[in-house]
Amino acid sequence: MKFRRRALAALLALSMVFALGVAYAAAETGSYIFSYDDMFTKRDLKQTADLTGAVTYTLTDRQDIHITEAGVYVLTGTAADATVYVEAGDDDKVQLVLDGLTLTNGTMPAVYVKSADKVFVTVSGNSALSVTGTFAADGTTNLDGVIFSKSDLVLSGDATLTITSTKNGVVSKDDLKITGGTYLITAASKAMEANDSIRIADGTLTLKAGTDGLHVENDTDGANGFVYIAGGNMSINAGDDGIHASSVVQVNDGQIAVTAAEGIEATYIQINGGTITINGQDDGINAAQKSSAYRPTVEINGGSVTVVMASGDTDGIDSNGDIIVTGGTINVTGSSSFDYDGTATYTGGTIIVNGQTLSYIPNQMMGGRGGQGGQGGWGRGGRGGW
Repeated sequence: MKFRRRALAALLALSMVFALGVAYAAAETGSYIFSYDDMFTKRDLKQTADLTGAVTYTLTDRQDIHITEAGVYVLTGTAADATVYVEAGDDDKVQLVLDGLTLTNGTMPAVYVKSADKVFVTVSGNSALSVTGTFAADGTTNLDGVIFSKSDLVLSGDATLTITSTKNGVVSKDDLKITGGTYLITAASKAMEANDSIRIADGTLTLKAGTDGLHVENDTDGANGFVYIAGGNMSINAGDDGIHASSVVQVNDGQIAVTAAEGIEATYIQINGGTITINGQDDGINAAQKSSAYRPTVEINGGSVTVVMASGDTDGIDSNGDIIVTGGTINVTGSSSFDYDGTATYTGGTIIVNGQTLSYIPNQMMGGRGGQGGQGGWGRGGRGGW
């Protein structure tokens, strides 16, 4: 009878999935969701600009700069209430080199990209950008970032950029890439926000956010809305989520330290390497259904994950679907270490809960031992369908 009930439940769930038109992206467990070579171009990864033929602007108070074509532009000086506008062609690539620029605005972004194919912001001399008042709107466009871009945005360089904002720090309505440089961002809302993706190859990020440290959300394309981290050194202090994505968070390498209500939240969370330390007030790592392209899953294949949770109704690693552990070291301290609604698969790695090494993935909030090797629940499924 139990088998028949489970089979009927599985068939019902499957029929609901097809009825809703939900198609989960299938892939082998342990394989990378995204490839490094697909995430960055050669120019993305360059930390210095070719200044041959570059145009230099020294900013002054209340004098806006308007850039309308492809090229390299060096920005320097100290100014107030001035905005660098980029209004280039859809195929134009524009590089802004911040060379000791200090810019303080009251209501407008310091850099506002209205149109371009891609804009590179390269920090070659320590610079500081801030917005101190309530952001103004540009027609129907809600401006809410010190650097605000409607196009792809790449942050690079070998110096420090300090950003202070009454709303968000850096906003891209397409892809946001960080490949180098040091960023000190203090924002009342989100430190870094993008619509399609945030991709980090390298750099040092110290983020203090009222809501989320890194935030990516795409309501129209379930496969987009992801965070990809291949390196770098991040320290995130956030009032809500340290790292938030509607589809995927993939960590291949890097040093990530998060203090937040929730450390990492997405539909599918894949950790392949790196060192992650989370101090959380709610869930340390949380996989919840935010995208129709993936089944909620936490997959850990390598790296070191340390989660310290506050007391109370909190979970170290929480999945509304599955948990898969094939490698790495997971060290959870808290009243509830793991909580999952689907199946738990443990084939390798080290799991430590409150100082005790375990040979299985517990399911403490469910009151049971949980699954080993994919036993129990709906079946493993990986990124495949339920």
